[in-house]
Amino acid sequence: MLVQDGIHLVKIWLTVGRAEQLRRFLARADDPLKYWKLSSIDVDGLSRFDAYSEAIQEIFDRTHRSSAPWTVVRADDKRRARLAVIRRVLQGLDYDLRDDDAVGAPDPGICGDPVAIPLPRA
Repeated sequence: MLVQDGIHLVKIWLTVGRAEQLRRFLARADDPLKYWKLSSIDVDGLSRFDAYSEAIQEIFDRTHRSSAPWTVVRADDKRRARLAVIRRVLQGLDYDLRDDDAVGAPDPGICGDPVAIPLPRA
C-alpha cells in the first residue's frame, strides 16, 4: 500500500448540495465566460443526484481506512471549502517551520470524515 511505503495520501471529497449545484449551473448558463463549463452530462446528472450520492457513500464505505482516511468538505461556500482543504493538507504533513497557530484547524462545520460530514440528500 502507498501509505506503508511512506507516501502521504490525502483523499478529499468536495461535496455540493443539490440547490447550490443547480444555482451554479444556472449561473454558468447565463455567463458568456462560463457557459462552456456546463455540459449535457452535468444537466443529466441533476436527475441522478441521489444515485450518485449512494455510489459515493459506497466508495467511502469501501475505502475509508484509518491509514488512508477520506476527508469530506462541504463546498457550497467555495472560499471556506478552499481554506478547509488547505488546512487539512497542511495539518497532515510535518515540515520545517510548521506553525499550527498560523494555519489553524479545518472548520469542523464543513470538514471532517464521512460520518461527521454526511453527503447532502434531496
